[in-house]
Amino acid sequence: MSQVSNVKSQAALEKARPYVNPYLAGVLLGLVLFTSFFLTGNGLGASGGIHRMLVSVQDVVAPEHIDRIPYLIAMARGEKHPLDNWVVMVAIGTVLGGFLSGLVNGRLKVETNKGPRISKHQRWALALAGGVIMGYGARLARGCTSGQALSGGAVLSVGSWAFMFAVFAGGYAAAWFVRKAWT
Repeated sequence: MSQVSNVKSQAALEKARPYVNPYLAGVLLGLVLFTSFFLTGNGLGASGGIHRMLVSVQDVVAPEHIDRIPYLIAMARGEKHPLDNWVVMVAIGTVLGGFLSGLVNGRLKVETNKGPRISKHQRWALALAGGVIMGYGARLARGCTSGQALSGGAVLSVGSWAFMFAVFAGGYAAAWFVRKAWT
C-alpha cells in the first residue's frame, strides 16, 4: 500500500504547476497592498491577528492573567470582541489562501523540508524555537515582517525601513551558522 501512495505522491509532484514569476508576484502583492490601503485604510500584517486570537483564548482559559495587564484588558474587555478586527480576517485569509493555492496548484502535501544533516525531530524543534522567537520579536517590534516591511515600508516609515535592513543583515549573519544543516 505504501508503494502505491508513494507513486501517487510522485505523480502529484510531477503535475505541480510552476511557481509564479517572482517579479509578477511582487507587482501583484503591491497591488493587493495598495487596494488594502485604498479600501480599508489599513495595510497588511498577520501578527496582530494571531495575537488577538491568543487573547480571546486566554480570556476563556486564564482570565486572571488578562485582568493583570492593562493592554490585554483593553483588548479583551473593550467594546468589541478581540476577534472582531480586520487583522484577524487577514490572518485567517492568509492561511486559507495558502491552502487553496497549494490545492489548486498540486502542491498540497504533508512533508518536512530539511537538509541531509538534520533529523525531522531536530527540524521541527528548530522551527518551533524560531517561531517562538519570531512571535516574541513581532510583539516587541509592534508588528511582523509583513506589517513592518510591506505596510510600514509603503508609507515610508523610518522604523520599518530600519527593521527590514536589520532583518536582512541578521538573516545573512545567521545563515553562516546554520548552513551546514542544509548542505
